[in-house]
Amino acid sequence: MNRLAVLVCGLALAAGVHAQGMKGMEDMHKDMPMKGMQHEAKEQSAVHKASGTVTKVDREKSRVTIKHGAVATLDWPAMSMAFAVKDKALLENLQPGRNIEFQFAQQGKDYVITGVK
Repeated sequence: MNRLAVLVCGLALAAGVHAQGMKGMEDMHKDMPMKGMQHEAKEQSAVHKASGTVTKVDREKSRVTIKHGAVATLDWPAMSMAFAVKDKALLENLQPGRNIEFQFAQQGKDYVITGVK
């Protein structure tokens, strides 16, 4: 019985320390800059523009990989990444090596090309 009381007290103490630690973490994070963090509501409705070079076209999956420049509206550096394509007809004019200007938007966790020039 004594061991049970010690165990219960130990668990209660640990839970209190954990709760205090979590409160401390919340306080620590509230003033941290959120540069690069996604703000779902704002970004999901925003249309972003970029330019780059097509490196791969996957017509079966309706995806295109682009080596693009920086995207200021998302605070992204230049990189190479795959995008979904909203309209499969856009894929007809895309081939590796082609330089393009494109528009895209976030849909869920994916970035989807909505227009190409």
